[in-house]
Amino acid sequence: METAKGKVFKYGDNVDTDVIIPARYLNVSSGEELAKYCMIDIDADFVNNVKEGDIIVATKNFGCGSSREHAPLAIKCAGISCVIASTFARIFYRNAINIGLPILECEEAA
Repeated sequence: METAKGKVFKYGDNVDTDVIIPARYLNVSSGEELAKYCMIDIDADFVNNVKEGDIIVATKNFGCGSSREHAPLAIKCAGISCVIASTFARIFYRNAINIGLPILECEEAA
């Protein structure tokens, strides 16, 4: 069994794709470049503090908003090993699976 270990970045309800990766950075195509702006509008220090293997924990409806695949890609390329939330927006959930970002719905952990 594999375990995730790392610093936890905790967020609340309704973290939308516009704060995960703001629209002004969507002209960027590489995941590594997107990672430089990940979470910048909700947590300006995130990109300076995130390390490979860290974890995002949130409450309800994580990843709501647009259907852009850029959001889970930015998170994955920033080094996040797993996103845990009580619930995910359906399109984010599907996009995370499509790009290989581990996600876990768990009320107790959130």
